[in-house]
Amino acid sequence: MTTDAPYLIIAAGGTGGHMFPAQALAEAMVRRGWRVVLSTDARGARYAGGFPHTVEIRQVASATFARGGILAKLLVPLRIAGGVLQATLGMLRDRPSAVIGFGGYPAIPAMAAAWLTRRPRALHEQNGVLGRVNRVFAKRVDFVACGTWPTALPAGVAGVHTGNPVRAAILERAGAPYMPPGDWPMSLLVFGGSQGARILSDTVPAAIGLLPDALRERIRVAQQARPEDIERVAGAYATMGVRAEVEPFFADMPRRLTEAQLVIARSGASSVADICVVGRPAIYIPLAIAIRDEQTANARGPVDAEAAVLIPERRLTPEVLAETIEAILTQPDAASHMAEAALSVSVPDATARLVALVEDLAHPGRKDAA
Repeated sequence: MTTDAPYLIIAAGGTGGHMFPAQALAEAMVRRGWRVVLSTDARGARYAGGFPHTVEIRQVASATFARGGILAKLLVPLRIAGGVLQATLGMLRDRPSAVIGFGGYPAIPAMAAAWLTRRPRALHEQNGVLGRVNRVFAKRVDFVACGTWPTALPAGVAGVHTGNPVRAAILERAGAPYMPPGDWPMSLLVFGGSQGARILSDTVPAAIGLLPDALRERIRVAQQARPEDIERVAGAYATMGVRAEVEPFFADMPRRLTEAQLVIARSGASSVADICVVGRPAIYIPLAIAIRDEQTANARGPVDAEAAVLIPERRLTPEVLAETIEAILTQPDAASHMAEAALSVSVPDATARLVALVEDLAHPGRKDAA
């Protein structure tokens, strides 16, 4: 790569919801000859293993008030200020062509530095409601690219619907043919974020146990669970004679999504995007403790399109879940309609849309945002 290649800084936090779309953009920009740097903190760097090897992982100090004791909280402003200073000096030296933030507190230093140095800058918001960090910077960037549409934005903020970029491994399975449920083995895929897996571990095995014997005998389960829950979840399935794989993480998620007749998941933005791009029926259970209820907003499109069923946590019981699973897996035509509807609300070219916006943003001669 030449030294005069256009230079993009991606600022992202340390969760899959922020890092997966950031990774998708990084993959695309590297292919287009850009130099790409990921600006994150030590926690975020642990999620960066899937980024192209040419992407420089730059750790910048940041912090959040949501973790630690009183002393740690008192040090938060100092850590953030140090990170902003570090990022600002770097941008004054290297002058990136564009800076794109994907949210999360580790994105604060780079986005603040981009504003201070007046570099071309934008945000990508994955959820239907702006996260805290993106809300702070929404009026200090050129535009906000929206992964979920519509996204609630502050007055005067320009939103552009791009969809949520998905990783190349998922995109390769876009629109994969769907095998509807029937009188043969059927795959049920169950996953949730680190905060959300426990309620699925508590509820899904119990729901499977309530299904009619003839249906339960045909189900094969792949379920993500917290490490401390794996033994009891696997034991519950073994007791009822259900073949199940229970792991804390599935590295082959693209294949499992492709093979699934039904997915049960939290409605994190990246999860919804992945499921819809592949095109699979889903039961979404939004995270109830999400402060802005963004997971309900994320599921609205697929639910309105009849691609998914939403069960709020307050209504989630083994009985309700069993009834919903049975309704989908015993009606192949309806399940096929759900799969097609999921594709109808997917945005498989989300990465290309975001790439075009980034390249427009970096075009010489643009005026700096106020």
